[in-house]
Amino acid sequence: MVRTADIVIIGAGIIGSATAYELAKLGIKNIVVLEKSYVSSGSTGRCGAGVRQQWGLEFNAILAKKSVEIFETLTDELMMDIEFRQGGYLVLAHDEIQVNQFRKNIALQNRLGIPSRFVSKEESVEICPPINTDAFVSATYCPTDGHANPFLTNFAYQRGAERLGVKFYRNTEVIGIEKSGEKIVSVKTDRGDISTQVILNAAGPWSAEVAQMLNLEIPTKPDRHQILITEPLAPVFETMVISFQTGIYVQQVPHGSFILGISEIEESSHNIKSSWQFLEHITHILLEILPFMRDVRIVRQWAGSYVKTPDAAPILGEHPEQPGFFMAVGFSGHGFMLAPMTARVTAQIIAGVKPDLDISPLFIERFKMDKLIIEPSVVG
Repeated sequence: MVRTADIVIIGAGIIGSATAYELAKLGIKNIVVLEKSYVSSGSTGRCGAGVRQQWGLEFNAILAKKSVEIFETLTDELMMDIEFRQGGYLVLAHDEIQVNQFRKNIALQNRLGIPSRFVSKEESVEICPPINTDAFVSATYCPTDGHANPFLTNFAYQRGAERLGVKFYRNTEVIGIEKSGEKIVSVKTDRGDISTQVILNAAGPWSAEVAQMLNLEIPTKPDRHQILITEPLAPVFETMVISFQTGIYVQQVPHGSFILGISEIEESSHNIKSSWQFLEHITHILLEILPFMRDVRIVRQWAGSYVKTPDAAPILGEHPEQPGFFMAVGFSGHGFMLAPMTARVTAQIIAGVKPDLDISPLFIERFKMDKLIIEPSVVG
């Protein structure tokens, strides 16, 4: 293992791997990524991997749109098929309050060049033939939303970074960070120390623990969210069906299985065990929307962490109390879909390059300044 690095990235999920790649593209060669388990072992390898641009805040919509533009060319750029498919998102509205919010969302999205639109119940059936039209009052659709394989995407970024000289160390746990005065001087691991003055905290569910190594408090906490996957069937529909009100999302992935999840009220912990309560809860909501799935067999069920912040928006940028300590954490379930552009601007900020997108609204100072980012269109 190398003993000196210009930048140490803690966490080899999609944010850590993609940022390492973007940093290397900027010409920074001495980059180390530390992962205490295997690549994609955290939230990335347990996510639903949907990619949508249908947001209610301009900043989120721009970040998502620019991420989709990167996703569209990533297979060619990274020389690996990431299974990115743009089957669209069908977003269900269940009452007039949601319909009114979606009108605002569509106006915003269209102004930014996102091709979302309202669709009738009849067109919803064309997009998703088995849907029960009694389960919603209206819907929106964006054909350029989609889905990618989270493992392949992360591995593609990892291998792209390695081709540019980045070193990945798996099964290497960070156990401390040392300072001299106000400066970071090294990262301590269970395999030895690495001298560095710059760290990116991309540790996902463990981001708060990493910050505590510098006696810093950041408002991130892991909440358990569960997902299940079914047996593969012949193609039924390509779109992601989602409801912000019920918290459910369902999509048939390329090999034929359906992947689906739903919001639950969870205590903050690192618990990622699955439960029978989840299966009972999702079944009732699912069968109201897609009754045909009552006869589809479940293959397996698992859990992972949404890394939540008080306003469900990520924390990006350098910590104001610790020079050299950068953060890309707290994506609250949306890290995968926002990763490509997030990684690019995070790398630019670390490298001292003017970022392609102003991410100052996501600086950690917003919590003390009471400038929270309240997004109206999220699965909690």
